[in-house]
Formats: sequence, structure tokens, C-alpha cells
Amino acid sequence: MDHLVSFIREIYGSHDRIALHEPLFRGREKEYVNEAIDSTFVSSVGQFVNRFESDLTDYTRSLQAVATVNGTAALHVALVACGVGVGDLVITQSLTFVATCNAIRYCGADPVFVDVDAHTLGLSAWAMRQWLQEHAFVDDRGQCRHTESMRAIKAALPMHTFGHPADLDGLVAVCRDWHLILIEDAAESLGSFYKGQHTGTVGSMGSLSFNGNKTITTGGGGAVLASSSELAARVKHLTTTAKQAHAYDFVHDELAFNYRMPNINAALGCAQLEQLPRFIQAKRELAMVYKAFLANSDWQFVNEPEGCQSNFWLNAVLCENRLQRDALLNHLHSHGILSRPSWTPMHMLPMYAACMRGALPQTQRLFDTLVNLPSGVPAARLS
Repeated sequence: MDHLVSFIREIYGSHDRIALHEPLFRGREKEYVNEAIDSTFVSSVGQFVNRFESDLTDYTRSLQAVATVNGTAALHVALVACGVGVGDLVITQSLTFVATCNAIRYCGADPVFVDVDAHTLGLSAWAMRQWLQEHAFVDDRGQCRHTESMRAIKAALPMHTFGHPADLDGLVAVCRDWHLILIEDAAESLGSFYKGQHTGTVGSMGSLSFNGNKTITTGGGGAVLASSSELAARVKHLTTTAKQAHAYDFVHDELAFNYRMPNINAALGCAQLEQLPRFIQAKRELAMVYKAFLANSDWQFVNEPEGCQSNFWLNAVLCENRLQRDALLNHLHSHGILSRPSWTPMHMLPMYAACMRGALPQTQRLFDTLVNLPSGVPAARLS
């Protein structure tokens, strides 16, 4: 393990503490933020919000992006706009960050957990089809329903784990056959492409996150990627408290949310987005350095799925078992190198323990063996 410690310190320098992932500000961040401050438009309207949405749309080649206050809000409003409501079920993965399931619950719906693919770490189309064949049917009106409870199964919600694209072709096919809406949790995968198409743009909706630990950051922030102008308009309306346009009057036509991204955050995002291609290149180069170093080690490097281009948001290795995983984590942390296991699977958390689920062997294996290594962009690689 000491050779891995030395290798990581060679990459990041001899700092007392090496972060798992931290932001890098080397562009026009201060200039744009100061410009937003000088304009006095620092809240939810301003030129930087519009510019950030336009730049995101161009980069992802989505139909339209709508900026939000954070990634969880983006996912929540995407679910609402797609019609997920009280009593519904949404098929998702247990190996995910808690926000994925929280957003489902905010709608009054419940997650159904199926397993992930070993090669993508994302929702398994095969496992999803198996669960549906055993537990669901499509009624005369074309609504997928859980056979025992008769609850509507409205959507599938894969997450592109650590930036690696899920099997979108397979998931699209299952959703088509079972009349489900596909919504992508692309919080971690800005700059990742599935067969040339940006993650978050394949389903009806996608959500992004720009938290401080993501590939680019707005401090706090997120965005919805919409597949139609109607859905984009719906999201925009819902995120601005459903306020009807008027010069001075306040008329709100439904219960909605105060989810718009502040202009000052968007200013930071515009500067970060200008540097995204360089960040992605540097992160991919870092991943290949890890891959080469780990080729003859006791750990298996988690590579991007075939036919995909990952942003390698977090680099990961697989250990042989939980004992080896914990030994690696403890050794790295004892040397000031921050690393982490995967999230505790959602079905193991108290608020989601009673949710429906299929067999989860890959989820359990990844939880027992996976370790994330430092993955921030080394500043030297951008010089």
C-alpha cells in the first residue's frame, strides 16, 4: 500500500491533506462574480443565469437547460414535470447518493431498488426487466403497475455512477416495452458521453449537479436537461414558484418551488464551464495514469464502459473483499490521503429499508470492495 501512497503524493504533491475532489479556479471566476455583484442582480434573475443555461445547452447538445439551486432540486422538479406523484413507484438503483431517492420521496412516491451492472456501476437493464416480468404488468390503459399493490410504476431513474454512463440503450428498451419514463440522474457525469450523446439527454429529462465537489462548480447549483420545449417550459414555471408573467402583479397558478439558480452562482458557473474541456482532458489523463499504475496491482481499476467516454469524476478501484477495502481506506487516511467507499446502499438506510427491491448481488459486492481515490484535477496538469 505504501507504493500507492507514494504514487498519489507524486501526483498531488506533499500536502498534509490530499482531498478526494476539490474545485479549481484558474479562469475568469472572480471577474464574472464581481460583475454580477456590480450589476446588483445577485439573486434568481440576471444575465449570467441566461448565459449559463445557454452554454450548458450548447455543451450538452440538449434541447434546453434550466438552471436550479442544486442538483437535488433539479432531480425533484424533473420527476414532478414528468408526472411522478403521490403513491407512484420509481425504479432506481440502491447504489447511489441519497439525493436520488430523496427526490423520489419528495414527490410522495417510493423507490424500487434493482441491481446495477458490474461494468457500468449503473442501473441494470437486465435486472430491471427481470423484476418487472416477475412483479408488474401493463394495464389496458398502458399504465405499468405493480401486480400485488396495483400502484403505478411511473419511471426508471438510473444514476451515472462516478461519471460512468449507464447502459442507456438497454434501459431505453425496457422503458419502451413497459411504458416507463426514463429520467437520468446525471449529477456526476457532466462531460460524459454515451455513444457520442451526452448523459442526461437520452431520457425525457436529465439532472446535473454543480456542487463544490463536482467537475465544475457554481458553489451550489444544478440543472435540468429537457428533451422538449414543453418540458423545459414546465420546469421553468415550476422552479419560479409558478408565477405568471406580469409587470407588477403576483399571480401564482399552482403549488411550485423556489428552485432557480442565483445569478451570482451562475456567474461562477460560466467561468467554470469555459474551462470544462480542459478539466475533462486532465481528468481523463489522470484516470489513464491510475489505470497504468494499477495494472499489476492487487486492485482492479474501474474503467469506462465500452463505447462510452467518461469524465472519470471519481476514480475507483475494486478490492478483493471488505477486509482489504477497509485496510486500504485506513492506510490512505492515516497518510492524509482522503478516500472513501461507495455510499451505503439505499436499501440499508432506515428510511428506505422497507422499499421493494430485487436481488442486489452486484450492489453488495461493490459496497464491500470499492474505494474511490483522489480525483481532483491536479493544477500542474493545466499549466
